[in-house]
Amino acid sequence: MNSTTYRVMDRMTEFFAGHPKQIHHFLKVSAFCEAIAMGEGLDDSLRQRLVIAGLVHDIGIRIADEKYGHHEGPLQEQEGPAAARPLLARCGLEEAEIDRQCWLIAHHHTYTNVTELDHQILLEADFLVNAYEGAEPKEAILAMRKNVFRTATGIRLLNTMFAL
Repeated sequence: MNSTTYRVMDRMTEFFAGHPKQIHHFLKVSAFCEAIAMGEGLDDSLRQRLVIAGLVHDIGIRIADEKYGHHEGPLQEQEGPAAARPLLARCGLEEAEIDRQCWLIAHHHTYTNVTELDHQILLEADFLVNAYEGAEPKEAILAMRKNVFRTATGIRLLNTMFAL
């Protein structure tokens, strides 16, 4: 973890102060993002993007809960970028990288038309954590493997974790 990534992690922990479940969630997603990126042989720049994306992907949850009293995926995608932009800027990310992070936040529950590897890996990492935390039934996990997972590393992790 470099200093920029650490700053993002620290700010996200402050953002979700008092919500340890959410903090644990984004730390796990971030770790799976990094593991998949490493397994797929991605360069340091893309790996850092994914680690940060894992940290900030659910930032819209708190805003959606405050505004609407719930935080389904589309609301997280809708509310997240506006909350993430100033946080990422304070952490020193460049504008182009902030734009990409905001795009990833706005699509981290969008499973169609996935064309970029960073988006694919974020979806896979988030599902690995969500499937465990939500005790997803085996049928749902198999459907996600068939319909969403594409990276060899993500598939291997899914198969191993859930003994598929």
